[in-house]
Amino acid sequence: MRRFFQDRLPDHNSFLRQRWLRPVQHWLQHHNLWHLHRRSVAGGVAVGLFCGLIPGPLQMIAAALLAIFFRVNLPVAAFTTLYTNPFTIVPLYLLAYQIGIRVIGSANATVVPAFPDLHWSDGFSQLWAWLMLLGKPLLVGLPLLAVGLAIIGYVAVRLIWRLIVVIKWRRRHVR
Repeated sequence: MRRFFQDRLPDHNSFLRQRWLRPVQHWLQHHNLWHLHRRSVAGGVAVGLFCGLIPGPLQMIAAALLAIFFRVNLPVAAFTTLYTNPFTIVPLYLLAYQIGIRVIGSANATVVPAFPDLHWSDGFSQLWAWLMLLGKPLLVGLPLLAVGLAIIGYVAVRLIWRLIVVIKWRRRHVR
């Protein structure tokens, strides 16, 4: 599992050599931010899944800040935020809306407002107005969905990593 990530992730020294990172370079020195072990990678996946539901371009910035704060793998956290894209964000927000309805218990909010026809000239404003119609259930459901995805991602990575290690141990033992 470690080789899979090491082949695909850039070296941390390439990040630290960047001139624009000098003011915050001391924060980026912790070995867990770059080292690939099961706790660091699982934490990076959890942070990335949590921050992936943040609207707009702040996902990777928030993932990087939380990865530094929790000292989990920074590149994995930033990369994991990419699960949200223009194709997946609307279904995820609708799922968060449904979770919010179930938690709040709002009987009158069971009907989801119709998704607007987006046009190039005012598509963002129409999308924003649609999100505002979703209101309180969305504001309750988004954090719950983000925490749920983070927990599921953390546990899944830890279990898969452990399974791969056990399989390798058994193969080695057979040899």
